[in-house]
Amino acid sequence: MITITETFASVGIDLGDRIAHYACLDQAGAIVEEGTVEMKPESFRRQFGAMEPTVIALEAGAQSRWASQVLEELGHDVVVANARQLKLITASNRKNDVNDARLLARLARVDTSLLHPVEHRGDAQQVTLVAIRARAQLVKMRTAAMLSLRGMVKCFGVRLPRATSDRFLERCRQAVPEPLRRALDGVLDVIATLTAQIMSYDEQLEETARKQYAPVARLAEIYGIGPLTALTYVVTLGDPQRFTKSRDVGCYLGLTPSQRQSGDQDPQLRISKAGDPYLRSLLVQCAHTLLRDHAPDSALRRWGLRLCARGGKNAKKRAVVAVARKLAVLLHRLWVTGEHYRPNPGY
Repeated sequence: MITITETFASVGIDLGDRIAHYACLDQAGAIVEEGTVEMKPESFRRQFGAMEPTVIALEAGAQSRWASQVLEELGHDVVVANARQLKLITASNRKNDVNDARLLARLARVDTSLLHPVEHRGDAQQVTLVAIRARAQLVKMRTAAMLSLRGMVKCFGVRLPRATSDRFLERCRQAVPEPLRRALDGVLDVIATLTAQIMSYDEQLEETARKQYAPVARLAEIYGIGPLTALTYVVTLGDPQRFTKSRDVGCYLGLTPSQRQSGDQDPQLRISKAGDPYLRSLLVQCAHTLLRDHAPDSALRRWGLRLCARGGKNAKKRAVVAVARKLAVLLHRLWVTGEHYRPNPGY
């Protein structure tokens, strides 16, 4: 048990689901204290409140938010490491909780920049993001129910008509054969309930955007960028000033190709897919909308269509990703400058 008189050069904590492993180093880099602690705020206060303020490193994860807040309240200098960047840990052949805690402590003692520190969002932004993720989960559940329903009626030679998600029940309920109505009423009722809940979330998020996030309305001026995408973009990035250049946002969201250059070898790789996958998928959907037929003309649309026209394998997919990256950069630029969107800035 750590006593109040003990001081350490750095501490590494590997957060688990129920138990966290910690390792403490002295000024010479030797391990002087190791142990485990329950993943509870009161346990963290009891265990780490006894030591003098020091540098504590832990990996970003599901519980790193509250853990870092508790440790900062105790006066420690907390560094939340980007787990995706710590190949020294994730790619290790001897990866376990004890070794992970030791390595985090050593990296924090040498240079905290090696941990690629990340910052957690504020409470209000996190609550909004939770609502967005909850809505996305309901959409996923509704889609699964719809696909399941289509599959179950096919064995009777019935193919349900095409319909958007919001009009699925209206168009498809009557198409279900009479002998199957009673058997499938439960699935239809679930779809109806999920649709109502999704609409409720839409209203809630629109009100939140209007009252708490003024930039959302300006970002949603771009064709294809709806209020949901604009709000998700704002709360995911948090602070626009964290990026010195707007182009950095494309890298942050994993929309730029990975690099593995060595000597004369510089292979063309796929996008890194770093960052938030849900926001990235929303931007890709927006890019599809921008490039579809009958979409209004804009400089960005023409640029994307030129990429499509190059032909070759996967030309359309590459163009969509490129447009999504441009959208990410454009959204940030409008956010930091306060300007309104101009579809054709050169005219």
